[in-house]
Amino acid sequence: MDTTSVAQTEKITYLENGSITSVQGFEASGIHCGLKRKRKDLALVYSKLPLTYAGTFTTNKAKAAPVIINQDILRKGKKVRALIINSAYANACTGIDGHLDAVEIQNKTATALKVAPTEVLVSSTGVIGERIPVKKITSSLNTLIEKLNPNGGLDAAQAIMTTDLIKKHFALEVQLSKGKVTIGGIAKGSGMIHPNMATMLSFVTTDAKINNTVLQKALTESVNDSFNKISVDGETSTNDMVLVLANGASDIVIEENSNDYNLFTKALKSINIKMAKSIVADGEGATKLITINITNAPSEKDANLIAEALATSPLVKTAMNGNDPNWGRIISAASSSGADISPNKVALYFGNLQILKPGYITDFNEQDAVNILKEKEISITLDLSSGTANTTWWTCDYSEQYIKINSQYRT
Repeated sequence: MDTTSVAQTEKITYLENGSITSVQGFEASGIHCGLKRKRKDLALVYSKLPLTYAGTFTTNKAKAAPVIINQDILRKGKKVRALIINSAYANACTGIDGHLDAVEIQNKTATALKVAPTEVLVSSTGVIGERIPVKKITSSLNTLIEKLNPNGGLDAAQAIMTTDLIKKHFALEVQLSKGKVTIGGIAKGSGMIHPNMATMLSFVTTDAKINNTVLQKALTESVNDSFNKISVDGETSTNDMVLVLANGASDIVIEENSNDYNLFTKALKSINIKMAKSIVADGEGATKLITINITNAPSEKDANLIAEALATSPLVKTAMNGNDPNWGRIISAASSSGADISPNKVALYFGNLQILKPGYITDFNEQDAVNILKEKEISITLDLSSGTANTTWWTCDYSEQYIKINSQYRT
């Protein structure tokens, strides 16, 4: 394990080039099995120790077969040992045949690993409505298992990519009262990104010793402030899931409502925010990562309604792409969000530059605003001056490339 620190916050230390296999006891692999023309398209994550498992899933009613299978395992409180993921095919909207395909992949993976079928989680991402070429996956299982290794996290991160341009992988250590616990993760996502869940796949591993109930609580808390506060294009897909797998290898027990639980949840939230932001920054056609801060709102609900409205407004997102400090688009989107807002009280900032003062007063230098909007990472802050609630969301701009990607992605 490479323990070189690249970032540190209090008791949280990020590891250089970290991933799911930065966590002791986990192995992973990623190979090309023929679902894509050339790139890796099949991944496996495995632990010799039984795994406590928690998950959050898409709210789309057209749930993909793997989502349904994993939710069933979660409801039954079963421990698991492995996770197999394919890209290129979503196995969504494929009916009973698609469900049977997922079950066959699950069963044959279990047989090859010599574990029970209910100990294997499955996940898919890719084109909706087309059946997976199952034989390409099952005939590659021996190779996939042979390539399992404690440094395979980056191969797995590559194998789950679809329209992603970059691999998304992180790991951290968090200092608890009785020692360090490690958390690692990989994610994929670039388009069809929006709560609730945001459209993406994220897989997290940890060596903490934590039961299902407590792990699920920690995951839900962290997801609400990370993956459920990002949007690329306002589209919630069929395959979204965040899974956390805990093998207890550290032998450090985390109990609910303890200080260690609070630290662990803070660390889990931190790595999930890292992955969520990396998804938005890699949004289809994106040129900018945009942080949206809503402050002094009447309620958290109002703050989130406004942040979501800005994150999904095509007019706001195209203005950001064109470096256009058109504050009217932002005020209009916020005021039509359904939130409790008094527009004449609002102050607006791009970075540290105040664009709008209460009473619709503007006296900013337009070129200064343009220069801020030319940056790769920008922030928009709306101070509502109407309460004490705050929220932060992340989104990206809309470029012409987004249209090209989504109109020509199959050519």
